[in-house]
Amino acid sequence: MCGIVGYVGEKSAAKILLNGLEKLEYRGYDSAGITVHNGKNLCICKKSGRLKNLEDALLETPLDGKTGIGHTRWATHGAPNAKNSHPHTSMNGKIAVVHNGIIENYDELRMDLIQKGYIFSSETDTEVIPHLINHHYRLNGGNFLCAVKATVTALVGSFALAIICEDHPETLIAVRKDSPLIIGLGCNENFVASDIPAILSETKEVLLLDDKEIAVITKTNVSISDFEGNPINRDVHHVTFTENAAQKDGYEHFMLKEIHEQPRAIAGTLRGRLNLCEPVKFDGLDGETLKNINKIQIIACGTAYHAGLVGKVAIERLAKIPVTIDLASEYRYNQPLTDNKTLVIAISQSGETADTLAGMRLARSLGAKTIAITNVVGSTVSREADGVFYTYAGPEISVASTKAYTTQLVALYLFALFMAETLGNTPQEELDIIKSELANAPEIFSRALVSEEKIEDLSKKICNERDMYYLGRGLDYAVAMEGSLKLKEISYIHSETYAGGELKHGPIALIEENTVVIAISCDDSLCGKMESNIKEVVTRGAFVVLLANDTTKLSHSSYNELISVPETLPLLTPLASIAALQLLSYYVAKNLGYDIDKPRNLAKSVTVE
Repeated sequence: MCGIVGYVGEKSAAKILLNGLEKLEYRGYDSAGITVHNGKNLCICKKSGRLKNLEDALLETPLDGKTGIGHTRWATHGAPNAKNSHPHTSMNGKIAVVHNGIIENYDELRMDLIQKGYIFSSETDTEVIPHLINHHYRLNGGNFLCAVKATVTALVGSFALAIICEDHPETLIAVRKDSPLIIGLGCNENFVASDIPAILSETKEVLLLDDKEIAVITKTNVSISDFEGNPINRDVHHVTFTENAAQKDGYEHFMLKEIHEQPRAIAGTLRGRLNLCEPVKFDGLDGETLKNINKIQIIACGTAYHAGLVGKVAIERLAKIPVTIDLASEYRYNQPLTDNKTLVIAISQSGETADTLAGMRLARSLGAKTIAITNVVGSTVSREADGVFYTYAGPEISVASTKAYTTQLVALYLFALFMAETLGNTPQEELDIIKSELANAPEIFSRALVSEEKIEDLSKKICNERDMYYLGRGLDYAVAMEGSLKLKEISYIHSETYAGGELKHGPIALIEENTVVIAISCDDSLCGKMESNIKEVVTRGAFVVLLANDTTKLSHSSYNELISVPETLPLLTPLASIAALQLLSYYVAKNLGYDIDKPRNLAKSVTVE
C-alpha cells in the first residue's frame, strides 16, 4: 500500500518522480505529492485525488531540482486530502519524508513532540517522523544519518521511508522495516521505489533492502547498514521482465489484458516443472522433508486465500494428508496447532502481504517448515521462507487480481502432485491422467475466453442489480467465492457466496423476484444436488445464470442464461470456470463506468495489518 519513489542524479527529479508514481498508482491513489531539492530549499507540491491532479499543478508551477521524493497514498490515518498527503515535512522545512506502513506508537511520540513545542498540521501517523528526525538532527549537530538512525529505533510498527534534508542536497536516505523498498542503480543517478515497475524505464539493476536496513544514497554511491550501523554488502539483482510487460498493449484496462495473459502465465508456471515422463518438480522442497510432515497449513488473504481453498482439496485428495487453511490475518490469533511436523504454505502475490508475513514468521517460530508461493522474485516472503515457488505470472498492475490467482492454482496443483508422487498415496496411473490434463491447462483457459462476447452481452442485463448471489458445490463453491470477490472489488455490487446445500438454511430468505444468482456446476458428480438448489431459487423468482460444461449442462433445465465453460477433470474445473467469472465482473464494472484498474478504497499490495 502506498507508492514511494526517490531520485538523486543529474536529471529533472520531478519528471522521474511523476513517471515512477504513475507506475505505482495501483498501490494507492487517494492523493499524491513530491518534494524536490532546488539546490537551496525543499519545494513541495501535493494534491488530493488521482495523480493527474498533481501533474496539472506541476504544469502550472514546476519544481526544479535533481534530488527528490514522491508518494501516492492509500489512506490509513487521516482523510484522503492534501493536508494528509505525503511528503510530510518538519516544522522548519528542513526534513521531508514519504512513508509506507503504520507507526503504531505515533500517539505517544506525537504527545512527546507536542510537549517539546512541535506543531502538527495533519492527522497522519507519518508526521511524527520528520519532526522526530529534525529533533535528533539538532541533537546530533546536523548529522543526517545519525538523526535518521535515532528516529527509526524509536518507531514501533512497519515502515518504508525515503527522506531528504535541506542541508544535504545530493543525499537521499532510505529505510526499510516490514514494508518493501528497493534501490535502483544507474549511471550518475540512483533511485528508490516501493516496487520495481516504478523505475523499470530507468534501470534493471536493483538492490533489495531487507528489514531493519538503512541506505545512504547519492548519485554515485549506495551504502547499506543495519540499524546498529553494521555495513552490509548486497548483491545486485537483475530484473528480467521488460517495461512493456507493465503496459496495456492496446487493451482498455490492465485487468482485461491480464485476463487474456493467463494462458501464457499458466504455461510459464508449468514450464520446467511438469514433464509427463518425469516426476513433478516443486521448487524449494525436497521429498525427504515431506516424509517428516503430518499436516499442512495454508495461510493467505483475499484472492490468495481462495486459491488456497482449491489447494486444500487437491492436496487432500491426491496426497491423503490433512490440510487446514486460515486467513492469515486470523491465523496468529487462533493459537494454531503448528509444530515441527507441520508444513506451512504462505501464498502472497506480492510477497509483501503484512498479515501473511506475520503468520509465516509465527509458524517458523513454532518450528514449522515454510514454503512461499509468490509472483515477485526477491520479495520478503520469498527471502524469509525455507523454500519458495515462483509463479512467474509477470507484472500484475490491476488491483483486482486475475493471473496471480490462476498461477497460484497451478502452483498448488503441482504441489499436490509432487506430494502425491513422493508419498505414493495415489496410484501413479491416476496421477498421470491429472498431469496430462494439467499440461493442457493453457489451452483449456484459452477456450474459456471464447465466451467473452456472450458474457459482455449478459453483463448489460445485470449490471444495474444491487445484490447478486453465487452458488456452487465442492470446488465450484471455492471458485464462486473468488468470482464474487471480483464483482465486489470492481463493480461495488453487493454479492454473497453460498454452498448450494446451505442455501435452504437461511440465505434463501434473501431471494425474491429477479434476484440474480450465478450458479456454477462443473462437476458431474454434484449436478443432481446442484439442480435441486437451482430449482429452489428459481421457484422464488430468481434470474439464474448457469456456468456449466458440455456434460454438466445436460443435467440442468432451470436457468435463464447459460455460459459454457471448457470441460476438464473435476479437480481442475476452477481453471476452466474462473475466466467467465473474471470477465463477467469486468464487463459489469465497465458498463457502470467505474475505474476498473483502481477500485475505490483498495490497493494492490497490502503491507499494513
